[in-house]
Amino acid sequence: MGERVAMISLHTSPLDQPGTGDAGGMNVYVIELSRRLAAHGIAVDVFTRATSSALPQVVEAADGVLVRHVAAGPFEGLTKGELPGQLCTFAREVLRTEALQPLGHYDAVHSHYWLSGQVGALARDRWNVPLVHSMHTMAKVKNEALAVGDTPEPLSRVIGEEQVVEAADLLVANTDAEARQLVDLYGASPDAVEVIHPGVDLSVFAPRGRAEARRALGLPEDAAVLLFAGRIQPLKGPDVLLRAVGVLLEQDPGLRHRLVVPVVGGPSGSGLKHPTALADLADELGIADVVRFVPPVSQGELAVWASAATAVAVPSYNESFGLVAVEAQAAGTPVVAAAVGGLTTVVRDEVSGLLVDTHEPRDWASALRRLVDDPALVERLGRGAVAHAQEFSWERTAQRTLQAYERAAGRMRVELAS
Repeated sequence: MGERVAMISLHTSPLDQPGTGDAGGMNVYVIELSRRLAAHGIAVDVFTRATSSALPQVVEAADGVLVRHVAAGPFEGLTKGELPGQLCTFAREVLRTEALQPLGHYDAVHSHYWLSGQVGALARDRWNVPLVHSMHTMAKVKNEALAVGDTPEPLSRVIGEEQVVEAADLLVANTDAEARQLVDLYGASPDAVEVIHPGVDLSVFAPRGRAEARRALGLPEDAAVLLFAGRIQPLKGPDVLLRAVGVLLEQDPGLRHRLVVPVVGGPSGSGLKHPTALADLADELGIADVVRFVPPVSQGELAVWASAATAVAVPSYNESFGLVAVEAQAAGTPVVAAAVGGLTTVVRDEVSGLLVDTHEPRDWASALRRLVDDPALVERLGRGAVAHAQEFSWERTAQRTLQAYERAAGRMRVELAS
């Protein structure tokens, strides 16, 4: 593998705080992978759209990792749905940056999400270097399992994703399930898909003791803490947890005095249309006294929240992977997750957590009650969670990604020779 990679993350910057707006697991993925690649001697330039005139053009995010802020469209107020109109401007600036460098400056392009893939395809052909693409989420998958109140992805995105699948030399899938979706729904060639699990920073997310974490956060030591962490939008299903909590309290009113339900994150996506919807729901269900809304926090603080929880709920309608679930498990906390997408890989049912086949509040209440009522089960699953999380490390992700770049280069050489 060569010396420099152009990482394209158009719609969200790796410098943004995960848990609000469009920032989430993908932001963590891009910055953590870039850091590990840099540690292997690969210089990484991350191209992202500037969202403020105050942002410097170039920021050194880590040794060997530069984040380049590209001016494309108005700095603020542009929704993700409006970004396709800025692809040409963004691509022009990316190409201009490369043109100012010596010939052959980049050795590979790695794009993240379909918007970036459109730009990556153009850069691939202009620079004659391989394109590796990570979807992260896919319109066809999302539209098959829409949350109530969520908006279907438009046909323009579906077509755009199909074009990126066709253009990429290699597609990185987070799980075997995502690889099958790329082949079955998008017609990807099976030998053009590489399964590489994302990782978790095991130095940040590690068991620290529930009592210690609760003291740090001012939570009662004997509380039943059911945590949601992530962007507040229908896709992530935080309302499923709140409705399940309503059922729990209906079934056992005595639980109210020790139940704490922290919701760590901010509105995102279609959730921005009704930013108070979740708080309104808590009021409507009569559980506002047990729900705590916490703004997005750093990775270090999130690790403390995860350690403090009795269980972390991940009720998403679709997840290509589910980074929050791995992080929680690495902290020693069982995860109760929807049995969808990558979560069936990330969470081992009855070993590191519990998988729920539906989004029905009563089914979720039943699963959560098992943990609230059985400290021994929490401890057993917590031990299994730590062991399972060891399988996911960013170092392993980086090594596999370097091999993917080599494979992509080989596939491109074959294509050019034929």
